[in-house]
Amino acid sequence: MTEPARDVREVVPMHLVLPDASVLPVSAELHFAPADPYTVRVVFRGASSTSTWLIGRELVAHGLLADAAAPAGTGDVRIWRDEDPAYLLVGLSGVEGDALLAGPAEPFVSFVAATVALVPFGSEGPVMEDEISRLIDTLLDA
Repeated sequence: MTEPARDVREVVPMHLVLPDASVLPVSAELHFAPADPYTVRVVFRGASSTSTWLIGRELVAHGLLADAAAPAGTGDVRIWRDEDPAYLLVGLSGVEGDALLAGPAEPFVSFVAATVALVPFGSEGPVMEDEISRLIDTLLDA
């Protein structure tokens, strides 16, 4: 019997950039589950708050190649490389306001590479079909 693919996790130290250009330390815990291959769950943790975002895996990958002139994403999440390409910027817009986060790009690169090793881009559909079939079987057997 084939062993199920393991999840990919990465914790990235980041900074929340405030309007006055001061920064607050934040961690971003990235989580990818092969059973949900289109999505990356990101939990941002600060000193006194936690915020969870579901971001498209492809958006994260495109953000690694984007710059400020043309960031990846057009909605609530935008991702791009800083002028110093060693850093990645993540812009979030939500009901509580906007946030700009900055962190090292390399852990994001490693994270995306590890997800692609498990589920290559373009092969998500069959993975989802298998997962949906398992869920249906479980429901029918209940």
